[in-house]
Amino acid sequence: MAIARNTLKTTLAAGLLALMAACSRDGTQLEDMRAEFSDFRLCYNIVTTNDTVQGPLSREANLDDFADVMRDEIDRRFGRYEGDRLYHIAIHMDAYVLAVPGIPIVASPRSALIISTNLWDDRLGRPLNEEPEQFTILESAGGSSIVGSGLTQNAEQQMAALAANAALRIETWMLEHPEWFEHAGDETAPADAAAAGTDAPAPAASTPDDTAVVLPADAAATPAADPTGTAAAADGTAPQRGCGRR
Repeated sequence: MAIARNTLKTTLAAGLLALMAACSRDGTQLEDMRAEFSDFRLCYNIVTTNDTVQGPLSREANLDDFADVMRDEIDRRFGRYEGDRLYHIAIHMDAYVLAVPGIPIVASPRSALIISTNLWDDRLGRPLNEEPEQFTILESAGGSSIVGSGLTQNAEQQMAALAANAALRIETWMLEHPEWFEHAGDETAPADAAAAGTDAPAPAASTPDDTAVVLPADAAATPAADPTGTAAAADGTAPQRGCGRR
C-alpha cells in the first residue's frame, strides 16, 4: 500500500507540474519558426462571432474588436511563414469570460475563451480536420494575472491576452498533426488557382453537421448566423480575389 501511495503522489505531482507548465505558456511570446510549417502560407484568416455567448460574471466584450484582435494574433503567429502551399484558418468564438474584479486570493475570477477551429488546405479544397476542433483557452498564469486579471487589466488587455493564447493553442494543435503538412501522398485536388487563372476560393463558415453557410461572392462580411453556434470552417464555394481577413 505504501508503494501504491507513493506512486500516486508521484503521478499527481507530475500532473500538477505539467498543468502549471501548460497554464504558464504565454502566447504573446513568439517562439522560433517551426520547420514543420516551412511549406505553409496563411491565406484566409476568418473569425466569426455569430451567436457568441457571454459567460457569467464577465465583462461585456465588443465582439467586433475581439474578432479583430483574434485575426491580429493569427496573422502575427502564422503570417510569418512564406511557404508555397496555401492554408485557411477559420475560427468561431463560441463563448468568453472576461474576468471582473474579485477579492485577491479569496476569489479571483480568471478570463477564458472557447473557440471552434478548422484548418483548410486550399489545394485539396477541404478542411483537414473532420469536425471543428474546440478549445478552451485560459489566461496565462503569473504576472499581473496572478491575482485575477479583473483587478489588473481592462477588457481590451484581457481580449488581447486570450487571443494570443488561442493562436498558440491552434499552433500546438497543428503541430500534433504533422501529416497535414506532408504532401507526398496528396489525393487528386482541384487545379492550382494560379494555373487555372482564378483566385483561391474563399472559405465560408460551416457547422459541425456540414450545413454550409456560404459567403457572398463579393463580400468580406460575417457569414449568416449559424443556428448551432459552432461555425468555424470553409467550403470554397465563393471565389474572391486574393487572400485576406474576414
